[in-house]
Amino acid sequence: MRLDKFLKVSRLIKRRTLAKEVADQGRISINGIQAKASSNVKVGDELVIRFGQKLVTLQIENLREIIRKEEAASMYKIVKEEQVVSE
Repeated sequence: MRLDKFLKVSRLIKRRTLAKEVADQGRISINGIQAKASSNVKVGDELVIRFGQKLVTLQIENLREIIRKEEAASMYKIVKEEQVVSE
């Protein structure tokens, strides 16, 4: 599944176009490698996403094309969240 689609379906980012912009800005990495919106993700991959001043590390648990809002969080497991200190 494409990275931008995963971010939208899992509801980590609300819109696919916004997910594409975030990826194009270099704020997402898959298994330590900077990712593009078109990068493929698979179960077990580790994503690191920078949301403003916060770094979120998560592990992909499952991939589904269509999922209910209540079940979207089951697609990933948050490994850690940390604040980024800007100088």
